[in-house]
Amino acid sequence: MSESEVILYSVEGSVVRITLNRPEKRNALNDAVIAALKENLKKAAADKNIRVVVIAGAGKDFCSGADLSALQKIAGASVAENSEDARSLLELFLLIRALQVPIVAAVTGRALAGGCGLATACDLVLASASARFGYPEVKIGFVPAMVMAILRRNVSEKRAFELITRGAEISAEQALEFGLVNQVFADESFDLEVRAYTSEFEKMSASAMGLTKTLLYQMDGLAFPEALETGADVNVIARLTDDCQQKVAKFLSRS
Repeated sequence: MSESEVILYSVEGSVVRITLNRPEKRNALNDAVIAALKENLKKAAADKNIRVVVIAGAGKDFCSGADLSALQKIAGASVAENSEDARSLLELFLLIRALQVPIVAAVTGRALAGGCGLATACDLVLASASARFGYPEVKIGFVPAMVMAILRRNVSEKRAFELITRGAEISAEQALEFGLVNQVFADESFDLEVRAYTSEFEKMSASAMGLTKTLLYQMDGLAFPEALETGADVNVIARLTDDCQQKVAKFLSRS
């Protein structure tokens, strides 16, 4: 399989679907997959007609984490090589946050280790009822280090500690209870439910969506007064966009 085939890219209306395409390897991550993910996310970002991106896995599993070749590479790599490898994943997580549209992880089967990290890094997580989630890195002496920055913002401190130190798999329902997952859909209707869920974003204002996503994550490191000030600035920017002015005018004309 060529590097270009490890990821499939398709467009349906204004929805992009990016599919990890290594089902025989449970869609395990390696350098080629991470590079292709970044390339395809940038491709989606350049298309002004896109309203939402869905990341899914081919076959039974979403993503099982790093593959054996990637682990072997880590074991024999120098400090500089390991640093370069880690920063490539860091760039992927930053890119997911930077895109101006919602990025949805559609999880079937297992999302483990780096695969669970990839799902957690997305803005929204939709899971099939039989999906499984987990961070088993501690079992092999590894640390889900960068993912912790995201996980800690998604779940409580004690839930995060439990997930990353016990290394256990949890069900989709448990993940929903923890706050790791947004919605759980029945296995047999999962694809239809994901399409229905993501199609709602097609109705939203593109400019408002982009400003909202950016502001939400920008507030992470701000104290309350600064967050309010930043919100006020974005409020003004939103009011001046063509999209807002046109939609407000349309709404007023109906009243």
